[in-house]
Amino acid sequence: MPAKKGNQYWKLRSKHGRSKLFKTPALLWDAACEYFEWVDANPLKETKAFAYQGSVTTKELPKMRAMTLSQLCFYLNCSSSYFRAFKSTLKEKDKDFLTVINEIESVIYNQKFQGASADLLNANIISRDLGLVDKSDMTTGGEKITSTIKWGDQELEI
Repeated sequence: MPAKKGNQYWKLRSKHGRSKLFKTPALLWDAACEYFEWVDANPLKETKAFAYQGSVTTKELPKMRAMTLSQLCFYLNCSSSYFRAFKSTLKEKDKDFLTVINEIESVIYNQKFQGASADLLNANIISRDLGLVDKSDMTTGGEKITSTIKWGDQELEI
């Protein structure tokens, strides 16, 4: 079909934009649960050396794998930006998707928090990832910082 005058050929498309990866919130939750199970079933491996009576042996030990949103997206075959955009563009009729996405993010957050709390994951890395900050005032001892400036023949405290 030839393009109409004014170059409106793009109107011939049957649809615009990418389809949803999941038709229903339940399918999204099921896929996320598959990922959660995969994380549990596929721990990272750490090789440790043991010495006993002069003999050194090595052993592979399982280590907790931290769940991440980017790893979930890889598992779901989508990008993190697609996932964020999908979440931010949900309409009122799609509130069930938002509930599922919030639950998924909650599971990932709690798994990392609990893993770090139990010393199964690196607490420094996880606390930064989760946005947990230990703030302390090292300069003023909690006192208010004040300064004075000269304004004409007056001194003003700021």
